[in-house]
Amino acid sequence: MMPLKIKSLKFINNIYVLGFVFFTSLTSYSQEIIDDSVAEVSEIVAVDSLQQRVKIDGVAAVIGDFVILDSDIDKQFMQLEAGGISTADITRCQLFGKLLEDKLYIHHAIQDSIEVNDAEVRSYVDQQLAGFAEQIGSMDKLVAYYKKSSEQELRDEMFELNRNGKMATMMQQSIIDELEVTPEEVRQFFNKIATDERPMFGTELRIAQIVVIPQTSQSEVDKVVKRLNEFRTDVLDNGASFTTKAVLYTQDPGSKRTGGKYTLNRKKPQMAKEFREVAFSLQEGQVSKPFKTDFGYHIIKLEKIRGQEFDVRHILLIPKVTVQAIKEAKEKLEKVRKSIVSGDITFEEAAREASDEKETKFDGGQLRNPETQDYNFELTKMDPGFYSQIESLKDNQISPVIKDGDRVNPIKFKIVTVTNRIDEHEANFAQDYLKIKDLALQEKQLNAVSKWQEEKIMDTYIKINGELRSCDFNSNWFKIK
Repeated sequence: MMPLKIKSLKFINNIYVLGFVFFTSLTSYSQEIIDDSVAEVSEIVAVDSLQQRVKIDGVAAVIGDFVILDSDIDKQFMQLEAGGISTADITRCQLFGKLLEDKLYIHHAIQDSIEVNDAEVRSYVDQQLAGFAEQIGSMDKLVAYYKKSSEQELRDEMFELNRNGKMATMMQQSIIDELEVTPEEVRQFFNKIATDERPMFGTELRIAQIVVIPQTSQSEVDKVVKRLNEFRTDVLDNGASFTTKAVLYTQDPGSKRTGGKYTLNRKKPQMAKEFREVAFSLQEGQVSKPFKTDFGYHIIKLEKIRGQEFDVRHILLIPKVTVQAIKEAKEKLEKVRKSIVSGDITFEEAAREASDEKETKFDGGQLRNPETQDYNFELTKMDPGFYSQIESLKDNQISPVIKDGDRVNPIKFKIVTVTNRIDEHEANFAQDYLKIKDLALQEKQLNAVSKWQEEKIMDTYIKINGELRSCDFNSNWFKIK
């Protein structure tokens, strides 16, 4: 049975990805709770002892208090194709089955009083729409592209879509939230896999790097702080619009289109620590003095406090880095590399002494995989850009100085080295314990979700109509005992 279990895990992961596409699509399927008072209907399609169901454009199914329309399934094909995903191997029954699962999660999330943070969803929608509008050219073009009558209609639809998606995700998470596997369970899981059917793990690398960041001069910092103080004075003394200034001047791409807006929650860590501390110290209407985070210098305006939630706007300015500072940073790293290559100092010692990257310098420059929390990076899953920087390196060979950059530091320099290489191999319990543990936990989660579905399907009103009754589902939607 173990090979089947592992394959089913892969299938569930693929379906989960599809589910994410559904919930982030702009064209939503119906999420409204059935209202028996609806006056304008085309015909009655079903009557049971509990309530009357209505047909709007062809009811494919009723599940709990929700309906799935025939057109909802068509929309999913359209959205997948619009997103560049091939639907050649996806059947109508598969998409319909995924919609049934989604409705089941949402129905029971409501029953279990799972609460979604509406302000957080609105803030996400603001950023989402701003990003889409920037890609397509303008908000008006975006509204026209999705054939909506107004921006508000599009915004409302996006809100409901994301809210329901969030609710389904929270319901799924609540099922598996507290599940863990013991070392004995991991051992039993591994031993159940036939020797000739154990998974293969791809080539993995351990990588270390030393990073040097050009230093910003005090004069450039002073210019930025002075500019932010001018913005603050104009807003407070002259009534200028903070939102307009954010749209025009902020260097935060994530909030530029929304006028620098974010919604913070005291109970959920968001943004940099310094940012949160300043935001939570303000009163409504107040504008902070300029302050520094790793991203640059900010001013914040607190617009509204709603219990634990704070609606803020901010303006970010990043001090310029001079040509001279860039030159000096590169020369510094060239000297460090020369010392390592000549044997005067080890890579680990040089990282601790010279690297500007706080996350790695005290670990000898060793990079930690954010997904697995160990030091191994699977070659096939590595970022292509990063892989191109190390693909030709032999073990312990030092790369040339590489110019790089990120959101915090648009320009930085680094040298990298491969400290260890593990070739493709069959799963080994001792060597690959963490990966095997993840597989064991995934199976346990899958079993928990399957059990939950079985129980809730039997407890939930479900009616499937028409030709879709011929679908061969993995789940027991027809309640066959």
